[in-house]
Amino acid sequence: MKTIGLIGGMSWESTVEYYQIINKEVKKRLGGLHSAKCLLYSVDFEEIERYQVEGDWEKAGICLGDVASSLEKAGADFIVICTNTMHKVVDYMEEKISVPILHIADATANQIKKSNISTIGLLGTKYTMEQDFYKTRIKSNDIAVLIPDKEDREFINKVIYEELCLGKIQQSSRDYFKKAIKRLIDKGAEGIILGCTEIGLLVKQEDSEVPIFDTTKIHAIESVHHALE
Repeated sequence: MKTIGLIGGMSWESTVEYYQIINKEVKKRLGGLHSAKCLLYSVDFEEIERYQVEGDWEKAGICLGDVASSLEKAGADFIVICTNTMHKVVDYMEEKISVPILHIADATANQIKKSNISTIGLLGTKYTMEQDFYKTRIKSNDIAVLIPDKEDREFINKVIYEELCLGKIQQSSRDYFKKAIKRLIDKGAEGIILGCTEIGLLVKQEDSEVPIFDTTKIHAIESVHHALE
């Protein structure tokens, strides 16, 4: 079994989900008392979020690159960044390590392709929805990407940072997300990417009439596959 290097804390609420899913999946596949061989470096999200707001992605990338390097030195065979947004800085991180980074968008695109879906709706932070670093990876698999309108993007981003990252689950926010999902479906979305690792805490399959692709579960299970192959 390979050792998984987890970069968490962005937020720790979803990092907990990663740890649980990974270990449950290892137990499911191997049985007995098996659990995952993994290392977790949990960062202070306040620092990372400040870099996001300031648009200082280089500094954020150098910071997470140092974290990835620490995990490699500690014995990690590959790196899993437990967040969608910070995959924006993968290039900075890869300069500091020799082990691979398991990209969340690639794992998600592979699952979408298995469902024969050609048009997907994307929910996430405003960075993930509006910038190209994530959407380009999905589109490169011949999958069209739709994002919510500006009002919905602002509300979704606010819920992520002011509620979900703080462990607050509000029914009113779930109701709004359901409406935002319906609007994407009306535009032609055949499925929905929960492109922020916290959204799965709020939105479930029963909240959508089309397939939901929860990136936390997809990424965590793919990391187990990679560790055991």
